[in-house]
Amino acid sequence: ETLPAIFNATPPSLLHPNFSCCTYLVPNCKDPRLFRVGSVSYINKQKAMSNLPHSPVTHAFSGIQWDPMQKLRLTDPEKLLLRSAEANPIDYTLNNNEESAAYVKVVLKVLAEASGASGPSSKVSYLKDLLPEDEALQMLFTDPMGVVTHYAITKLYDIVVCLKDKKRGSAVSMGSTFFNEDGNLIDEWRPLLRVLHLGGSGDAFSQRGAAYCLAYILMAGCPSQRFATDRSCKINHSSVEEPLQALVSWITSQLQSSASSSLSLVTPTLTALMSCAEARIKFANSGGIGYLSRHLRNGTKGGKSSATVQQLYELCFCVWALTYECNSSATVRATFARDNAVNSLVDLVSSAPREKVVRVALSALRTLAQCTADDAPSSSTKKEVTGSTFLNEMIGCGLIKYIDQMKERQQTDPDIVEDLDVLHKLLHENFREMSTWDVYLAEVQSGSLEWGFLHTEKFFKENAKKFEGPNSDFSIVKMLVALTTSNDTEVQAIACYDIGEFVRHYPNGRVIARSLGAKDIVMKLVDHADKELQRHALTAVSKMMVQNWAAVH
Repeated sequence: ETLPAIFNATPPSLLHPNFSCCTYLVPNCKDPRLFRVGSVSYINKQKAMSNLPHSPVTHAFSGIQWDPMQKLRLTDPEKLLLRSAEANPIDYTLNNNEESAAYVKVVLKVLAEASGASGPSSKVSYLKDLLPEDEALQMLFTDPMGVVTHYAITKLYDIVVCLKDKKRGSAVSMGSTFFNEDGNLIDEWRPLLRVLHLGGSGDAFSQRGAAYCLAYILMAGCPSQRFATDRSCKINHSSVEEPLQALVSWITSQLQSSASSSLSLVTPTLTALMSCAEARIKFANSGGIGYLSRHLRNGTKGGKSSATVQQLYELCFCVWALTYECNSSATVRATFARDNAVNSLVDLVSSAPREKVVRVALSALRTLAQCTADDAPSSSTKKEVTGSTFLNEMIGCGLIKYIDQMKERQQTDPDIVEDLDVLHKLLHENFREMSTWDVYLAEVQSGSLEWGFLHTEKFFKENAKKFEGPNSDFSIVKMLVALTTSNDTEVQAIACYDIGEFVRHYPNGRVIARSLGAKDIVMKLVDHADKELQRHALTAVSKMMVQNWAAVH
């Protein structure tokens, strides 16, 4: 119901002439699907994800007495303001700019004093489940500052949600509340960042709440969000640059962990940040695409990641949002290519954990396949990364087979049907233009080897010389050697077979393979528990040791 009002208020420069929708979520998007797949589902998703779980000590909040808590160093007017806010609805407290700004600063002061600089509290921060009222009230005596920390995070969350949901043109906004009259971000925001970094493996509730609140506070100061939030306030955009980078750095540090608990800390904040162009660019430049790709890959291959299906969906959603920066950034395109994002997305399509995951993965693949370098060509001398580059990767990962199989099944989701049609057309057109060697090269580069005509004696007889590579460094052979350490035994077996065939058909191939360390690595696989891999490893080692393999064979 709010979309028409936002649409009418959007500056013409941010609208595509063919759009029937507003593009305030992904300003660089040139895809009409944004209205169906992007805007509506994004808004609905944010509503679903914006619920902060109750603090384990929620029932103790009503028992907090401000007068005895000397550590908080509250003045009498500040205590009065806190009591008044408790006695009235949050909308009433945030009804005018002066009281709203004062209340926010008091809540942040309470958080700063209660959380301190020594890390998470001794007891409350380690609680996981909601305590009954009597036990929660007992925590006021055993760990009062822990309870107050959770209270402050909860109240700040309520403030952010209330301000975020206010209608455009309201007298009180995120900008008027969290930014000074000179347009700079208020200094009181810093305790939020401290909660993130000093939380360690402890206070998950405070970390998740602090990250989510900080994200919306900082986005209110980003240029791309000004027309979607509030343009009436003077805001110095540079005042949020450093805090936003600090928040993104914390998110990427959490993504380095494979634990599901770490993902649950950051996914609500990360999905929120994906609506902000500045945050997307900072996240991509901080290695975020690589971390997301790794989690998606591990989640579908049974690797170290313990991501749930919902978390896979949220992570894939973030990848999809990031793909819309490809047309405007050569760096982002190169990062997608470098970090094997296509491989991870194809794995999601092939494993099909849930239809909603497949839908978003297909949308991301389609956007990558259609991206161009027209608006942002690369300044590097290296080959330009475009949609054609990603299509080659998709072909190498075997996406054509999965797309063909999905098209044969009856699909009910119109977004999936449309994405399948577009990808099917693009993939088959690109496949016809590729030589057999191009297809093989794309497959090896993707790391997704599958038995087929590319792994036969005939193929190696015809293409043995091409293994030298354009720089005569045998880079393709190096990739095959690396793939013998894959987590997939079938990939390992095929890599062993290909190395053996290279040795057979390339002049002096035995010496080259051994100089690249192939013999020692493959030798270790001879005793592997998998019989098929064991057989191919033994055959490859034999080919590297015997001069006239054809005679022996």
